Amino acid sequence: MSYKFLDHATDAIIEVTAKNIKEAFAVAADAEINLTLDQDKVEEKGQMVFSANGKDLHYLLFSWLEEIPFILITEGFAIKRLEFDIEKNDGYKINAIAYGETLDVKKHNFKVEIKAPTFYDMEIKEDDGVYMRFLLDL
Repeated sequence: MSYKFLDHATDAIIEVTAKNIKEAFAVAADAEINLTLDQDKVEEKGQMVFSANGKDLHYLLFSWLEEIPFILITEGFAIKRLEFDIEKNDGYKINAIAYGETLDVKKHNFKVEIKAPTFYDMEIKEDDGVYMRFLLDL
């Protein structure tokens, strides 16, 4: 399981490889958090419950990638670790708990604000493991 940032002039393109879909969503979240701040400097002092929904995996990924910067920026909560489950019914739903603390831009080395995820060039492949690629508008 890993992620890497691909070259792009103004945005962030991230590629994820993982063993399964849940691990891929966890890696995508870690990539997004570490793009924004230094996750290793965050302490687990509190928690925040949130969810993401999608009619398919692409919409679920979009929603997931939209919720994390909302928590970081709008709610001002720096995320150290996530616990979550993915449910599949008529669509998909992630129920998550974020563990962390109040965002401190100096302590957590705030780097960049993510405006939004995009569907542009988004890819999810499930073969022998999972491959994802997505673009974040910075």
